[in-house]
Amino acid sequence: MSTIQAERPSQLGEAIEDFAEHQRLVRGRSEATVRSYRSDLLDLARNVRTFDELTLNALRTWLAAAVTEGKSRATLARRTASARAFTSWAVRAGYLESDVAARLASPKINRPLPDVLSDRQADHLVTEPAQSDDSPESVRDVAMLELLYASGMRVAELCGLDTTDVDLARRTTRVTGKGNKQRTVPFGESAAAAIREWIDHARPELDHGDGGSALFLGSRGGRINPRQVRRVVEKSAAASGAGHVSPHDLRHSAATHMLEGGADLRVVQELLGHSSLQTTQIYTHVSAQRLKDVFSRAHPRA
Repeated sequence: MSTIQAERPSQLGEAIEDFAEHQRLVRGRSEATVRSYRSDLLDLARNVRTFDELTLNALRTWLAAAVTEGKSRATLARRTASARAFTSWAVRAGYLESDVAARLASPKINRPLPDVLSDRQADHLVTEPAQSDDSPESVRDVAMLELLYASGMRVAELCGLDTTDVDLARRTTRVTGKGNKQRTVPFGESAAAAIREWIDHARPELDHGDGGSALFLGSRGGRINPRQVRRVVEKSAAASGAGHVSPHDLRHSAATHMLEGGADLRVVQELLGHSSLQTTQIYTHVSAQRLKDVFSRAHPRA
């Protein structure tokens, strides 16, 4: 009886695993980012098995095949980014003499402008839980919503906060963002009052010892998770009449309102934790579009 042996991993396949570990452990990439890199590159490795075969033409052929398969422009852009990250690492690791993906063109993606709440909608949304009851969960929800809107932080960053990260006297919090980069973010008196009420009076009622030093706790006492925060935002938005709103919509709204209030673009970049100013610049387009909308509604000669 013959034994079928498993196919031995290709040279490229083995290097991809090393690359994924480097991204996870050294660069501090999120698991979602590492999974995307690995999935894209293993798809490439189905036809390109060695570094000798990894050429600019081979990469273009791989992307052309994705077009034939009907892949979206967003998928093509992501695959291009994965290839560029991999070949850049491969040069530093000594696998390649030159960065073959450096000249790989990435398709332009027409990104829709993010949804932004009005000032009034945002105000109603963050205070809505206080209208229902005075339970520990409602006090917590107001504190979370106030902080999300005041700071523009990501929902995962909010969930990762510890009580020691918040300085109520200075009204600042230390936030750990993507790639484990830390930044200090200010917040206003409304958020400070809500957080103080949560820490002093409501948090002890939910603290069963499972949450450790977590700033925000779930109903069972452990550190709150992003899914729970999303439910809080969606429930508050629906109750306040704002429609469907996600935590990221609050982040978009915070950034847009800061720019409309006169904040410098680079300050907003720092507050949001964007590594590139180009990412932050989308909010200038949002502000301009909102100005046009107001003009068309309000000006008699519009």
